[in-house]
Amino acid sequence: MNTQAVTLDEPITRGDSKIAFIEIRKPKSGALRGINLADLLQMNTDAIMKVTPRVSEPIITIQEAEALEPADLLKIGAAIASFLLPKEVQNSLQ
Repeated sequence: MNTQAVTLDEPITRGDSKIAFIEIRKPKSGALRGINLADLLQMNTDAIMKVTPRVSEPIITIQEAEALEPADLLKIGAAIASFLLPKEVQNSLQ
């Protein structure tokens, strides 16, 4: 699976529309540049907020990522972190 849908507890307001769910794409190495992978796996808030705009559809801005509810940030972080696990570990979790 190369994407994971994340339903937000608190939708993002963008102009007149609301974003209630986002797709998180499996990050390529370029999307992870400048990020310590251990920080992502440890759910470091700064690391999640930096990577989210690079892997989200629709694209979430850094400002929107900073304004996310903590529970939504955690869901997004879990989705990103799950892509970093080796396939053997991912398969054993399913």
